[in-house]
Amino acid sequence: MIKEFKNFIAKGNVMDMAVGIIIGAAFTAIVTSLVSDLINPIIGVVTGGIDFSNLFVNLGEGEFASLAAARDAGAPVFAYGAFITAVINFLIIAFVVFLLVKAVNRIKDAANPPEEPAPAAPAGPTELEVLLQIRDALQK
Repeated sequence: MIKEFKNFIAKGNVMDMAVGIIIGAAFTAIVTSLVSDLINPIIGVVTGGIDFSNLFVNLGEGEFASLAAARDAGAPVFAYGAFITAVINFLIIAFVVFLLVKAVNRIKDAANPPEEPAPAAPAGPTELEVLLQIRDALQK
């Protein structure tokens, strides 16, 4: 079963790509939760309580306590905190995809080990050795 799984991963076809896309979509939810629920609060503590997801500049009239309140009121906002959160999500997803590709490449390499070259046939005598044998034969 493990060998069958290795062969499945080593193949590059449309079905494999479809499975990857489905897993990637599910994985995005996990990474989004990781960033918003775990990483951003830690960054907030380090930066003095800043919550990136709620950072915005109101481009219209009025005062709003949160980004959600501004959006509910229909005010134009420059939500740079949401962008920072998206960048953090992207970097984490890119890093995890990098690790997954490394793991898949290791599995491919293990499934298809490089062929060892066949042992070379013993080489015949060199030109110098032949000439020396002829010289010795002529001296006799």
